Order: sequence, then C-alpha cells, then structure tokens
Amino acid sequence: MEISWLLLPLLYIMAALALILKIIPKQNPNRKLPPGPKPWPLIGNFNLIGSIPHQSLHFLSQKYGEIMLLKFGKFPVVVASSPEIAKQFLMIHDTVFASRPALAAGNYFSYNYSDMSFAPYGPYWRQTRKIFLPKVFNARKLESFEPVRVEEMRNFLSHLRSLSGKRVVLRDHLMRFTLSSINRILDELIGMFDEWFFLTGVFNIGDWIPWLNFLDLQGYAKKMKDLRKKLDRFLNFVIDDHLDRRKEEKGLNSKDVVDKLLRLAEDHNLEVKLTRDCVKALVQNLLLGGIDTSSTTVEWSIHEILRHPWVLQKAKEELDRVIGRSRWVEENDFSQLPYIDAIIMESMRLHPLATFLAPHYSMEDCKVAGYDISKGTMVLINTWSIGRDPTSWDKPEQFLPERFMGKEIDMLGSNFALLPFGSGRRRCPGYNLGLKVVRTTLANLLHGFELQLVDGMKAEDICIEEEYGLTTHPKEPLEIILEPTLYPIFIELCMF
Repeated sequence: MEISWLLLPLLYIMAALALILKIIPKQNPNRKLPPGPKPWPLIGNFNLIGSIPHQSLHFLSQKYGEIMLLKFGKFPVVVASSPEIAKQFLMIHDTVFASRPALAAGNYFSYNYSDMSFAPYGPYWRQTRKIFLPKVFNARKLESFEPVRVEEMRNFLSHLRSLSGKRVVLRDHLMRFTLSSINRILDELIGMFDEWFFLTGVFNIGDWIPWLNFLDLQGYAKKMKDLRKKLDRFLNFVIDDHLDRRKEEKGLNSKDVVDKLLRLAEDHNLEVKLTRDCVKALVQNLLLGGIDTSSTTVEWSIHEILRHPWVLQKAKEELDRVIGRSRWVEENDFSQLPYIDAIIMESMRLHPLATFLAPHYSMEDCKVAGYDISKGTMVLINTWSIGRDPTSWDKPEQFLPERFMGKEIDMLGSNFALLPFGSGRRRCPGYNLGLKVVRTTLANLLHGFELQLVDGMKAEDICIEEEYGLTTHPKEPLEIILEPTLYPIFIELCMF
C-alpha cells in the first residue's frame, strides 16, 4: 500500500498550511511525548508507511525506540514494539486502553461496531463477552463439539489422501477445512472471507484524513460497501433459516449457537437489547474468528518445516514414538507432543496471526512508561516486532523450535513476548478452539503424509515474504505433493 503518491496532488496545499501551522500555538511544553518522526502537514506520517505496515513500523522503531508516536493525518498513534511496553498497555493500563477506534472497516463490516471485535469498551461489549465465554467457548461446550471436529478432520484427511501424487496448494484446502469445522456452506464464503481479512487490515486514508474520505482515494470504501452487501445477504439467509426451523420444530431446544443468540435477542432483561443486526454481527464473529487464523498458522508452520528438513525429521520421530503407525493424532495426545507444540509456538512468534493486535484506543489521558498519552490515541501493538525483540529471543530471525523445549512458556496473554491471541480484556475468546484445530491439523499432516516439494524446487526456494492483511499470509502459496504414509489397513478401521 504505497501511498507516497498522495503527496504530489497535495504539495501546494501543504505549502500553504505550513505557513499557517507556524502561527498555531505549540503543544504544552510540560507534556512529555514519546519520540517519533516529525509529521507532514495533513498526512502526518503516512508517507513512511509502505506496503507491509508492520515492517515499516518495525524499522522506524529501530530508530525511535520501543514506544513511538506517529500521526496518521491529524490523529495520534502510538506503536508498542517490545514486550515491556506491550505489558504497559495490555495489563498495567488495560482499563484505559480497552476500547477500539472507530474505523471504516468496523462501521461497514460489524453493523456499526456491533460485534465483539470492533465494539467500543462499554456495556454492550461486556454483554457480548458474557455471551461468548460461557455459552460458546467454555471448556464443556468445546468438548461437546469434539465429535464434529473429529468428523471434519476425518473428511479433510480422506480428501487429502485422494489427492496422492498430485500437486496441491495447501492453503486452499486448509481454508476449506477450517471453515467446514464451523459451517458446511463453503464455496460462496471463502472468497468473501479472504476479502474481509484483507479489507479489515488495510490502512484506509479516509479514517485518518476525514475530509478526503468522500474521494475514496484507494477504493477501499467502495470494496467494503460491496462486500458488506454480500455478507449481509448470507447472514440474513442464516438467520431466516434458523427462524423458519424454530417455527417448524416448536418445543425443540436447539444447541445451535445462532438459535441461542436469537433467543437472547428476545430477552427483555438484557442490559443492552440485541437487535437483528447485533445477532448478524456476532454470528459473523463466530464464522470469521477461527477460519483464517487457524489455516494461516498451519500454512506458515508448513512453510518453515519444509525450509528446515531437520525440524520435519524431529517432528516425525516424536509422532512415531508417541502415536505409532496405526492411528491418527487426537486432541488428547498433545500433552505428550512437546516438539509439535514448540513448532506451533515458534511459527506464531516469527509469523504472528495478526502482525498488529486489533488496535486499542485510550479513553482518557494516561502516563505510560514516563510518557504522556492523550485521550483519543490509537495504540498499535506490533507483535511482529515483539517476536524479533533481541532482548527476549536469542537469534530472533531464525526458526528454532528448540527454544521452547523444556520451558513453560505461556502464549495466552501473560507472557508479553509471545502474544498470538492478545492479552487483557480484549484477548481473543476463541483461543482454546483455535489451538485445538491448529494442533490436530498440523500434527496429522506431518504424521499421515510425506510432504514433498514439487519437481525442481529446493527448500531455500520456499517463499517467506508476506502479504499484508488483518492476518498476514505467505506472499506465494506453497504447492506440494502429499504421499500417504500410514498403513492403509488401519485407515478405515482406526480413523480416530
């Protein structure tokens, strides 16, 4: 997203404003602001943001430090690039920075900030969290849905076995599998969800320079509106289908999450009423929350494993020793598979699910690490930069799963050097489900198949360049050949 071209049509305006700015009163000299690059008139520091924003801000942090102040248009943005500064925002001052900024993606895609991800901190957000945590993501509920996950894993692995010897783009099949674990309506959704993840992660100029919003210089607003219409048609279909079934099946108590949300929408005792749009926003959360994140983690892990053949060998040795050659890997096996877990954690460190955590927003003035942070400041936690922090990680640019072996390293929010699911009040509530899907998918791919590069490709040719979005993919999807390795006689008899 190179946007420096915007400077050309604005040069004359900026020159005039530069003269005006000289007579504007300076900021309070007693306030201590974080260091950062000097902003341009009108555009702020947008000229320093390249097509991979987290990398641009990482390199800036090398010059300005672990806490850095920029301007996007006229709005202040603070970037945290170290575990200690992330801890300040996510734990020590969590109550101040628990809200979200009002960005275009939240407006268009979450029904005016009605989902749990984009909703500002307050009564409605607290209510949605109370709905999700006990009714969707609690341990008993996840355990009750294990048969569904097992069935979908069985179908996924059987499908991959049918592709033996053929060239396979693994990303396509991973997306289909993770989506099928949640909803079995596939084809129409995958393209829309790919676009959603891209558009939700973009730096939209209209968010930061409001008077340019009507021009839609990057075309993002039009794409968001078009995608919103498609998603709305699908979500209306889902809700109407559930309402029709409820009429036909009177007295039946469905365990479906959509039915539960619809019943809650009829509850007049809720602190904040759930409208139809609220229900659609929350259903969308459930559909999108685990799809791209799970498949992207597995995809990055496979890229790195095939780039490092010795990692693949050690993983297979552990799987053969613990699981044997007569069955697939199950969810309850993972307490005995520390190296598989180490691979996943190392992949999440080097290639985090979201290179920026969802942006935080200060609800009042606050002093952080000795610096004054104003009310209304957006905070970006650069997890990509934190994963490369040399004070936290030895040889941070190298893929070394062994760094996690024999250590108790938390990745659920208390260790601020590894934040795949965030931390504090806004931590991802679906982390437990996500880990179950990632672990079983990766382990069974390694255990049940020989992963081969296509003819003429070498390990060093595997692309690890990034394609930016809300989740960051490998720029070039990897094409591989899968050869089944488990004894055929056991496949049908012992499939989980």
